[in-house]
Amino acid sequence: MANYLYDLNPVQHIIADAIGEPGQRTFFLQARAGSQLVSVVLEKQEVGSLAVSVLQLLEELEKMHPELPTTPRIKKAVHTEHPMEPLFRVGQLTIGYDEDEDMIWLIAKASVLNEESQVIDPSHDEVPSVRFMGSREQMRAMCEHALEIISQGRPVCPLCGKPIERSGHFCARTDGHAMPIIF
Repeated sequence: MANYLYDLNPVQHIIADAIGEPGQRTFFLQARAGSQLVSVVLEKQEVGSLAVSVLQLLEELEKMHPELPTTPRIKKAVHTEHPMEPLFRVGQLTIGYDEDEDMIWLIAKASVLNEESQVIDPSHDEVPSVRFMGSREQMRAMCEHALEIISQGRPVCPLCGKPIERSGHFCARTDGHAMPIIF
């Protein structure tokens, strides 16, 4: 059995969220189990990939196990708890399904550097990790909230695909022949 810093099994609530202004946001995964509150920091793309992957897993489970009740698409009122003190920045995320318990698990492993400033392989035992186990309903709600939060970011330039800052954006694809885009 793996050795986790925290094993939140089962979580009372779990949320993937962000704090800060678009362009300066910090994305994180936070869960509570009893008196334990754990937050870990992720990149925006990691939150998006996590949400899409878990939703795909839920879809596959419903196809493979038609006897399972479908997970409703209900927005639960889960909010970030403050102060938000992250345990670590995530270097690796793994998802899976416990068929016996009908629970989805997420394992977050820290991004750790050795003395030579090289990233330590996340499979090593000395890399801190946290396991989050939640119901399919909790995980669906977490994913839908995460995708909503991601969509609230800065608008994207239709020409180059880079974010448009509040102060404006000069698109390199215009080759200097257009005015900067300002929202």
